[in-house]
Amino acid sequence: MIDDHRERSIELLAATDWTRSPLGSPETWPEALRNAVSLMQDSLMPMWLGWGPELAMVYNASYAEMLGGKHPAAMGAPLQQVWGEVWADVSTLIDTALAGRALYREDLPLRVRRNGFEEPAWFTFAYTPLRDSAGTVQGLICNVWETTEKVRQLQRLDESERQFHTLFERMDEGFCVIEFLDGPHGPLSDYIHVLANPAYAANAGIPDVVGQKVREMVPAEADGWVEIYRNVLTSGVPVRFERELERTGRYLELAAFRIDPPERRQVAVLFQDVTRRHRSDRALRELNDTLERRVEQELAHRLRTEEALRQSQKMEAVGQLTGGIAHDFNNMLAVVVSALDLLARKYLQDDPLAMRYVDAARNGTKRAAQLTHRLLAFSRQQPLRPEALNANRLVSGMSDLLRHALGASIQLEAVQAGGLWRTHADPNQLENAILNLAVNARDAMPDGGRLTIETGNAFLDDRYAAEQVGLLPGQYVMVAVTDTGNGMTPEVISRAFDPFFTTKEVGRGTGLGLSQVYGFVKQSGGHVKIYSEPGQGTTVKIYLPRLLHAQDEDAQTSPAPLTAHADGRETVLVVEDEAAVRAMSVDALSELGYRVLEADGAEAALRLLDAHPEIALMFADVVMPGMNGRKLADEARRRRPDLKVLFTTGYTRNAVVHNGVLDAGVDLLGKPFTLEELGASVRAVLDKER
Repeated sequence: MIDDHRERSIELLAATDWTRSPLGSPETWPEALRNAVSLMQDSLMPMWLGWGPELAMVYNASYAEMLGGKHPAAMGAPLQQVWGEVWADVSTLIDTALAGRALYREDLPLRVRRNGFEEPAWFTFAYTPLRDSAGTVQGLICNVWETTEKVRQLQRLDESERQFHTLFERMDEGFCVIEFLDGPHGPLSDYIHVLANPAYAANAGIPDVVGQKVREMVPAEADGWVEIYRNVLTSGVPVRFERELERTGRYLELAAFRIDPPERRQVAVLFQDVTRRHRSDRALRELNDTLERRVEQELAHRLRTEEALRQSQKMEAVGQLTGGIAHDFNNMLAVVVSALDLLARKYLQDDPLAMRYVDAARNGTKRAAQLTHRLLAFSRQQPLRPEALNANRLVSGMSDLLRHALGASIQLEAVQAGGLWRTHADPNQLENAILNLAVNARDAMPDGGRLTIETGNAFLDDRYAAEQVGLLPGQYVMVAVTDTGNGMTPEVISRAFDPFFTTKEVGRGTGLGLSQVYGFVKQSGGHVKIYSEPGQGTTVKIYLPRLLHAQDEDAQTSPAPLTAHADGRETVLVVEDEAAVRAMSVDALSELGYRVLEADGAEAALRLLDAHPEIALMFADVVMPGMNGRKLADEARRRRPDLKVLFTTGYTRNAVVHNGVLDAGVDLLGKPFTLEELGASVRAVLDKER
């Protein structure tokens, strides 16, 4: 975790144009500054430093997250420019540190602008002077913790305690908390009053009751009171009763219940004077009803949360299994697909009957590859290429495809929200998800019907998010697909996202459509929910996180290059630890016209690279024993900066895919691949300018 944080911090520095900063190029920085920056990069704590007359800022990855919209412009910028809105509040602290004195401030309130608007926030700072090699203060370094949530929780707690105290002091009913003691009469034979409100003293006729033991207060009545409340403590069963107090002449109605856990040995007692009934009976009944409703609500909430957790754990376990199966199956398919392509290309082009058999086998491998891709999607192990996305534009662009897939008997309707937020998602995978939902909806309307695709902005609040495992509250872009079909029973809904679960007859679907949707949405940090009733149709809602500060236009993807045959002068190094896969890759590249060298691991590959400067491209598997493909590529490029690299893998939890997203600048060809796909990818990488 520390290494990952340090790498991200180093990448922040590498991505900054230091020519625009008063600090200049990092190579020119004094040793004291470089040492301070290295220390900061190693720290998981959010840290920044300011150096020089303008206190130009350098910070680590943790602090970049705290900056919000101020990053990346803040890197290298003068401190006062970055935090101008709070300068009046922090300038004295900064001056103190620059004067050579370290200081610490806890929960300092500030109004900061970092996400397009000002908002109150609280921070804890530790300022330390930074000195050059001569001991002169040249800047300062700051550890910073944002304590906004803690302060707000304390404020809410203070307000809650204030309200409770006001209610406690002013309520007409007497209220006290007693704690049982062991005494001369045996275990739990006495109790002491630990809390009591003014109404208690007034109704009981005993002032200053807190701290008094019942056997000292009312010796003659103590046995009766101890027995009643001890039964409540030991059994956990609340009790309600009425009793006349002889010493005051008042008739009281009392309710007592145990304060859990029982080890606290405390019982709460609520009572009122029922000599006069203006209002006290009604208040007690309402209080009781409210408590019962709250208990029922909390129990229902807990049951829903537990069920969601069980479902999430089940899906995660199945996902791990299916992801591993898909990885191994992809490697086997890679051999089969390459063998079929080479067989057809080299030996069977003039044999129609043999080609028919080869084409049948190719179709089978294509369907198997699609199956493994869906398994990887469900297990949240597919490499995503997310981009700023306008869901309205994407849905509009799918209209022809959807009409073709739905057929003439289904009426297609789109309801698009105005002012729709952008999201950050893989457009191809979102299209696949919508298409899967549309095909499912079509099959649920065998006699025709209406399919509606709706977009909208949504806010998922804390209460809703708490019942969905792994979901964060906040702003989301919603895409909903609604049909007027057969609908689902609650039992079917509970299993709808399970892989291979289907209600269709044999031969109609694999049962992976909704599983693929589930995996893509979860991998994208979103949420998916089914609403359905038998005979009333179904709505599936996809929620993808809102993207703030998106560009005005969506990113445009370039079309894939066509397959090109090489002229035999370009050399490709194949690095693959599985012999069968390596052999097929070598044969395929040779057939495409490349001169091919092969290695079964990193050590052999580096020896070949040193011995053969003519190698133009390295085609490397990512997952290998010892040094993986990514580390091999880094070392190879250190020796040969001009070397082109194309990765391949059948498994996406590896060194080039992090959090489900392909690393920037990485070229990846997933297994299995056809001869044409291999040729196109190799040609595209070789022709790409570095």
